[in-house]
This record gives sequence, C-alpha cells and structure tokens, in this order.
Amino acid sequence: MAPSHADLTVLLKTHVNEAGFVDYRGLKRESGDLKRYLEGCRKVTKGRYDQWSDDEQLAFLINVYNATTLALILDHYPVASIKKIGGVFSSPWKKRVVSLFGERISLDDLEHGKIRAWFQVPEIHFALVCAARGCPPLRREAYQGAKLRDQLKEQGHRFLSDSQKNRWHSKESRLYLSPIFKWFASDFKTESASVEAFAMQYLPEAVVSEMRRAKTLSIRYTHYDWGLNEWRRR
Repeated sequence: MAPSHADLTVLLKTHVNEAGFVDYRGLKRESGDLKRYLEGCRKVTKGRYDQWSDDEQLAFLINVYNATTLALILDHYPVASIKKIGGVFSSPWKKRVVSLFGERISLDDLEHGKIRAWFQVPEIHFALVCAARGCPPLRREAYQGAKLRDQLKEQGHRFLSDSQKNRWHSKESRLYLSPIFKWFASDFKTESASVEAFAMQYLPEAVVSEMRRAKTLSIRYTHYDWGLNEWRRR
C-alpha cells in the first residue's frame, strides 16, 4: 500500500497560504515533523514502490521533491533565494540532498532522471515547486495517487490563471507565458502540437475564445522571480 502522506498534508495546510507561499519561520519550528516525513519516504524500498500504481508512484515522487526542497530551505534559512544556496560551482539542485531507494541523489536527478524520465506527464511542471516566487503555487495538501490527475489539472488552472506569470494581451495578439513553458517545451509538446495549444487547456475560457479569434498569435515569456516564495504571518 502506498503511504497516505497525511503528515505532509498537515504541515502544508498549517504553513502554506492560499497563494501557495510558505511560512518558513513557522515551518522551521516544526522541522522535526518534516524530517520524520522524509525519513518515512527514505524507508520506502524500490520493490515496494514498484507495486504501486503509476499515479501513486508519481504522487510519491512529487511529494518527496517538494518536501526535500522545503527541508533544504529550512537548513539554510533565512535565505533570500534558493539560488543563494551553494557556491559558484555548486548548484542547490546538484546537491545530494534526496534520500530515495537507498541512494543519495540530487533534486535534478529526481526531477529529470526519474520523474520526467519515468512519466510523460507535462502537468508535473505545475506541481514541482523549487521555492521560488516564479514557481507554480505550492499546494496546501500532499499529492495522492487516487486523485492525482484532478490535483494536477487544478494546479494547471491555478498557474495559468496567474496573470503575473501567464496572460493574454488581446491588442497585441500575444500570449505571455512563464519561462517554464520555454524550459520544458519538449515535455508540453508530447501531448500537444505546440506550447500554446497545451496552455490553452488551462487558460480561462474567455482568453481561449479570444485566442481562437486572433488572426495571428505570438508568444513572449514573462520574468521568472527567483525570490523565496515566503509568506510572513503578521
């Protein structure tokens, strides 16, 4: 049986706000609970994992990625950006901070070598959160295999409805998209003929109607804010 991830959900509901930003100061006070959750994930063997459904496997890996990222920030908090972690020659995504199936791997290994390699699900890019303000919102609950597809679709609609990151300019007939759509264009094109065609599945209906009426359409990418996705309680 796949883990319930209930302990992670409790932490997320307590320390993540509606915008998907994190109260890192509050979470740091409960860092032991986060570490215990990750310790439980570390104990999952590859043999046990292989017995789960594809959605249970993917939900597990997304949760491990997001929880490990939170733990990495807490280990260096206060920090203005995840990019401040490490040195000139050591990216935070190259650090071996993930304990999985008896190995120590990096966040890059987890994202690119496992999640993207094992699952052709472009919506993962709406769920993986690297602690930056430019990321999609961190969900206030853990991902669950039984409702993973609905959770990913909801994340897509939330992300594409954020006009600071994704928006349609009708006078310019131009679609402004998060750089995530540029960085992972090949993933989005596995399901759609183009990046904009994929994005249209999640853009507001009124925007999609205008786009379809436009004679021409161009794409530009918005600024990606690497500042910490921090929420400070008053």
